[in-house]
Amino acid sequence: MTALFEPFTLRELTIPNRVWMPPMCQYSAAPEGQETGAPTDWHFAHYAARATGGTGLIIVEATAVSPQGRISPYDLGIWNDTQVEAFRRITRFLTAQGTVPAIQLAHAGRKASTDRPWKGGAPVGPDEHGWQPVAPSPLAFDDRHPVPDELTTGQIKDVVEQFAAAARRALAAGFEIAEIHGAHGYLINEFLSPHSNHRTDAYGGSYENRTRFALEVVDAVREVWPDDKPLFFRVSATEWLEDGGWTADDTVRFAADLRAHGIDLLDVSTGGNASGVRIPTAPGYQVPFAARVRNETSLPVAAVGLITDVEQAEKILANGEADAVLLGRELLRSPSWARHAARELGGEVRVPDQYHRSV
Repeated sequence: MTALFEPFTLRELTIPNRVWMPPMCQYSAAPEGQETGAPTDWHFAHYAARATGGTGLIIVEATAVSPQGRISPYDLGIWNDTQVEAFRRITRFLTAQGTVPAIQLAHAGRKASTDRPWKGGAPVGPDEHGWQPVAPSPLAFDDRHPVPDELTTGQIKDVVEQFAAAARRALAAGFEIAEIHGAHGYLINEFLSPHSNHRTDAYGGSYENRTRFALEVVDAVREVWPDDKPLFFRVSATEWLEDGGWTADDTVRFAADLRAHGIDLLDVSTGGNASGVRIPTAPGYQVPFAARVRNETSLPVAAVGLITDVEQAEKILANGEADAVLLGRELLRSPSWARHAARELGGEVRVPDQYHRSV
């Protein structure tokens, strides 16, 4: 048994292998009308291809808990029943292929209301289906983004409930795992970091205050998410700032808190909350952050970030640096990466009957 193709069990759910797909926005939902935020044929084909390719777990892209929480008007959402029904088509197919369907629940905060990346990704206004972003503090992400409205304590409570309601709908839609998005400069990450959180009330200042919102979201989601199903959390382990930001030490401390509040796995990424930061990218550049959390806490982790090579992925797991690998761009390039890796390593992966000639 290779490390990549060893099953992995969390709570009462067994994932068939350690080749996982991270959430990657497709910006392909309708921006208005009854189908706003609902997955389309594009989303079905996109996720179905990776499932038939042998991917063990697929985390559906950042899915907003409210219209205001979308990154762009073209993002997915899960705030109504029309969206739930559209997601069922995807989860049924993934489950039938032996792939575990997961969903990332998200709120974009001050980085909301932007255009699609291939259109430049600039902020959009009401005439382009946009809206006014919100954040813990009235601090713009960069010179292009507008100054967001500061959330009141009452509005913070509303967002917590939106996460819980989204989790209930995700369960109804057939997802087996929910992941809370606390990374990449979106709302939860904005609260965590002193770089973006300048509040002076119970949600700002000290580490305990800055993590309060995140843990309230986790508690609210865990309360409605079944005990036999895992709950993930995605974190930016560092902001790559010399001072004034969230650090790797904070992440290790936070991982222990998340474990105590019912999180089963930490999805470890980096960056996204500070503009103009130089990140030293290289193959596997984020893996050491995942490894540190795994070695210093009891929380399982998934590693992500320029993991492309089969031998590289196998080594990360065999060395105990992570419990699973998340392949982003590589799965965009090669939907059947897991099947190719299984052939190279001598592992086993489910192949649809229709593709038996490819074995």
